[in-house]
Amino acid sequence: MRIEFRHLRTIKAIHDAGGLARAADMLNITQSALSHQVKALEEQTGAELFVRRAKPMRLSAAGMKVLRAAERILPEMAALEAEFAALEAGRSGRLHIAIECHACFEWLMPVLEKFRHAWPEVDVDIRPGLAFQALPALVRETVDLVVTSDPERIEDVDFTPLFDYEPVFVASARHPLAEKPFVVAEDFVGETLITYPVERARLDVFTELLTPAGVEPGAVRQVELTAVILLLVASQRGVAVLPDWVVRDVARHSDYVTRPITKGGLTRRLYAATRGGETTEPFMAHFLRLARTEPVKLQRAKASA
Repeated sequence: MRIEFRHLRTIKAIHDAGGLARAADMLNITQSALSHQVKALEEQTGAELFVRRAKPMRLSAAGMKVLRAAERILPEMAALEAEFAALEAGRSGRLHIAIECHACFEWLMPVLEKFRHAWPEVDVDIRPGLAFQALPALVRETVDLVVTSDPERIEDVDFTPLFDYEPVFVASARHPLAEKPFVVAEDFVGETLITYPVERARLDVFTELLTPAGVEPGAVRQVELTAVILLLVASQRGVAVLPDWVVRDVARHSDYVTRPITKGGLTRRLYAATRGGETTEPFMAHFLRLARTEPVKLQRAKASA
């Protein structure tokens, strides 16, 4: 079956217009040509797409399936065409990013590397959003995008889902908890928990596990760099909970083990907050698409390794 974009436009035009004559005018073709397109499409699908006895002309159940595909695909293609047109025009702009996620540099830097090649005239800057109130700064136009896992209801601010991630437990392969298939809150009692130097309200291990369970680890040690956290974990100086994209290579290293948090694991979602009027700007839309696809590529690489 070979359905073309013109077929999708045809189905949507007839549905919107309620008949062949008006749809032909909308598409700037003759009614005869439009009828031939419909007939060819029905031959391709092997189904009648319209209830022809109805007035106005309406879609059959099979036709509604094609319409749903058209309503999904055509706007995406239009947005893609707009992005490429903007790329060709070499449009400039500003993209100052605030990050409320200490580990986000692990996936953000490859995204920015691709983005700068596509938009060399866009002024890109990164500010650690942990040092200031990032979302109010977005509203004040001090920054243009905030990476966060905590969406809020803010007027004229869009929260675009980027991807889901799993906070995972990381320990030395020689640690007693390495024998468990998963860990729970009580397993952290008496353990030194190594975290990034941020407040507890921004750490998944506290907000999603320890605080709701009323559990306090034996000690908390704050470390700036992921590499140092892993070094301390391997030396049995403590345990850690890190996003799965950070430790994608750890599972292949004999010094470490990673385990799910709780039997079913925890799932969190990362968002990009942008001002409502700028979310669909060509360079912003391009950045958001890159930000959504990069973690998928990392996961595929992990799965094939």
